[in-house]
Amino acid sequence: MTRLAPLLLVAAALLTGQSTPRKAPPLTIHFPGGAGKQLAAYRGKTVLLAFLNYGCEHCQKFAGELDKIAREYGPRGVDVIGVVFENGAKDHAAAFHKQYAQAFPVGWSDETTVMNWLGQDLQQGYFVPIVAFVSRNGILESEHMGDDIFFNDPDRNIRLTLDRMLAPPRRYRAQ
Repeated sequence: MTRLAPLLLVAAALLTGQSTPRKAPPLTIHFPGGAGKQLAAYRGKTVLLAFLNYGCEHCQKFAGELDKIAREYGPRGVDVIGVVFENGAKDHAAAFHKQYAQAFPVGWSDETTVMNWLGQDLQQGYFVPIVAFVSRNGILESEHMGDDIFFNDPDRNIRLTLDRMLAPPRRYRAQ
């Protein structure tokens, strides 16, 4: 069953119509008390973007799990970034960071921008939290809505994804 888990994740991505990997579109993340920061500024680092809602209990719990990931994977070149994106997100980002996400920064964006970035039709609805993985060279490797099978064991699946992304490229010998 352990070997089957990565295959199930790929199958789930295909069934949900996610078109990854692809070049990560431009995204501005606004941080409390400062100017916006472009996702492109993180080039050279592996980025885990967590799209969250302030009042969502699942998002609050998930932020606690991401704190552990940020502490462990930060020294290995991973930036975990929270993005609060519901109505009033500008006012909620600092509070979310203070209450739930001490080990990683939390900024804000608006719902339309986030859904466009994810390639998700806003009219279809969505479940939070949402997680997206961007490689060192700016490729959106995968994205997972809150109702995705990925969230059946998010800690394990995040670690599998990050370990794969951080692994050195395989070299094949000519025979």
